[in-house]
Amino acid sequence: MYPGTHAATTPDKPAVVMAGSGDALTFRELDEGSARLARYLHEQGLRRGDVVALVSENTPRVFEVYWAARRSGLYITLVNHHLSAPEAAYIVTDCGAKALIVSAGVAGLAAAIGDQVQVPITIAFGGEIPGSTAYTDYDTELAGVSAEPLPEQPRGADMLYSSGTTGRPKGIKPTLPDSAVDEPGDTYIDIFGPMYGFDADTVYLSPAPLYHAAPLRFSATVQALGGTAVILERFDPEGALAAIERFAVTHSQWVPTMFVRMLKLPDEVRLRYDHSSLRVAIHAAAPCPPEVKQAMIDWWGPVLYEYYAATEANGITFVNSAEWLERRGTVGRAGLGVVRIVGEGGEVLAPFEVGTIYFERDERPFEYHNDPEKTAAATHPDHPTWTTTGDLGFLDDDGYLFLTDRKAFMIISGGVNIYPREIEDVLVTHPAVLDVAVIGVPDEEMGESVKAVVQPAPGVTGDAALEKDLIAFVRERIAHYKAPRTIDFTDFLPRTPTGKLVKQELRDRYPHH
Repeated sequence: MYPGTHAATTPDKPAVVMAGSGDALTFRELDEGSARLARYLHEQGLRRGDVVALVSENTPRVFEVYWAARRSGLYITLVNHHLSAPEAAYIVTDCGAKALIVSAGVAGLAAAIGDQVQVPITIAFGGEIPGSTAYTDYDTELAGVSAEPLPEQPRGADMLYSSGTTGRPKGIKPTLPDSAVDEPGDTYIDIFGPMYGFDADTVYLSPAPLYHAAPLRFSATVQALGGTAVILERFDPEGALAAIERFAVTHSQWVPTMFVRMLKLPDEVRLRYDHSSLRVAIHAAAPCPPEVKQAMIDWWGPVLYEYYAATEANGITFVNSAEWLERRGTVGRAGLGVVRIVGEGGEVLAPFEVGTIYFERDERPFEYHNDPEKTAAATHPDHPTWTTTGDLGFLDDDGYLFLTDRKAFMIISGGVNIYPREIEDVLVTHPAVLDVAVIGVPDEEMGESVKAVVQPAPGVTGDAALEKDLIAFVRERIAHYKAPRTIDFTDFLPRTPTGKLVKQELRDRYPHH
């Protein structure tokens, strides 16, 4: 299924609506616009397996470009518009884009990239790109092109780049399926559709940037099934609650930092909005502190559904609210692939032993574009269909997965492994803390010691008294050896817009010997 199916039956229904501006595309407009662009790209010589790069803010046209690629066997690479020009140009070049489409809403970045890349087709929508002659106008280019669908519509795919929290971002290239866009065989439709009850009555709120995997894929899945995607221009805690009420949102997706920001609104603001339409609130992308998740279930009811996955889509675990309340902290059981916990020597570990999380599949589902070494490093040495993204965790006796942290972030202090996430989960619940990161810093005696970097809540001063208070707060709740030795205060913690902490940037502030 894809928007063309619904253009025939519900042509005037909105496929996408912007929560702030109200800008929308109906299924007919989305179908015709994407068919026209698909035909244009075909006429320009693009063929199955070629790549289209898109640089845009959250806007309905993202889906026109997305579906044009998906209905013509192309890869679509969305580029994070918060990157610097060299970083964005690197992705456009690395993905091998044959077409680059940009929005005037990110004109500064678009102009800078246009001068740095060699791409055969470069077009811009939404207005001029001042200071650049690299782009032709989207509407002018497509004006004479037929909206008649191409005779063959092989299914394309997204080729997104990992957020690059460690090193340069990696292009994650899935194998293109041998099916047409309107045939069965879409993983997201097949797995998430039945699991979350996505259908034509779904009103799905996406509060995050569309260049990330989950917001893009879930919004598109809802459109493929005939529902409406409501997109926030940018996340704002009160604005998100207002959108749930205004659009009678049934399904939504969040990251834990969004929960924290909504929970920290004053009660009179937080409780002003009706959320009774919400049946499913999905969350993923970063670990959710148990206290935060409990507070959300207390507020919204048992509508929280968590999954653990990666942009690589090498496997997925799922957990609903009832299961989670029985096993606080779990990210669920495998729904795609088989979870294997692997030790340093490649051996499979017993329940409750912490190791690297691998997913076993019938075949390896992805490769890193232009990087066979990274692909090999993500693959188990003895099992070519087992892959990992470097997270650590353990399974309980019933196969429920618990995450501990990423291997790269583990602190080894006096020979003992300490997982920063456990300490972060405690500190974020303190009323004086808006955001927190825990890292290891060099320590002559212990090798590393635990340091917390805290962004205080508005109106709170980070000083020696607060540092003492926060360390005591942690020591009351978890083992003393895990508590931070020192706490620094900052106005800002580096996070991606999906809430992932860019720990490398933080660790660079505290160089290791």
